[in-house]
Amino acid sequence: MSTGKPVVLLVEDEPAQRAVLAYNLKSEGFDVLEAADGEEALLMAHEAIPDLVLLDWMLPHVSGLEVCRRLKSGKSTRALPVIMLSARSEELDRVRGLETGADDYMVKPYSVAELMARVRKELRRTRPASVGEELSFEDILLDAGSHRVSRAGTPIKLGPTEFRLLATFLENQGRVLSREQLLDRVWGRDIYVDTRTVDVHIGRLRKALMQGGGSDPLRTVRGAGYALG
Repeated sequence: MSTGKPVVLLVEDEPAQRAVLAYNLKSEGFDVLEAADGEEALLMAHEAIPDLVLLDWMLPHVSGLEVCRRLKSGKSTRALPVIMLSARSEELDRVRGLETGADDYMVKPYSVAELMARVRKELRRTRPASVGEELSFEDILLDAGSHRVSRAGTPIKLGPTEFRLLATFLENQGRVLSREQLLDRVWGRDIYVDTRTVDVHIGRLRKALMQGGGSDPLRTVRGAGYALG
């Protein structure tokens, strides 16, 4: 079951360094998946679809650079923010990392506090609700920090699932999301939920958002899924 916490895939082959980073990420409120090599990282990234990847350059089997290239060229993983970690400090190396698709690049040794700040910065860009940001669409406001929703200034009560659904739509305004994509993001991949369950919760969300007489902000796209706006 999805916890609602941002999920970070940590890819680091040094056990001690991986343990330190995992501890700090968990202390900051993230769920952490760990991989010790490039092949394992690619498998986990495609199976779990994390919210962010912390990726060491020097990895056994498949290098971090190649992992980044494959993630950014994959349909289901191209939007994943990647922060590359490397002892390579030359400008050319930084350029290679960024040109391969990394969204940020940190040179070892680095400040853990700065790394956590950069993780949050990337998540504010890609999944703002996961780090407590306010999201809005027309007269709908979702305050992820206080877990409150309102429309035209009137509070709306939502269950946990409907709240996560609305947050997902607000983070992807105008984009059509399939039932499978919504299942992955809202329920998680570790349990089985029938795709018809999505329709039930969409119906509940619609009812809640329209209880004050407002128009329906959700679009049903036949054969494709749902969209906000």
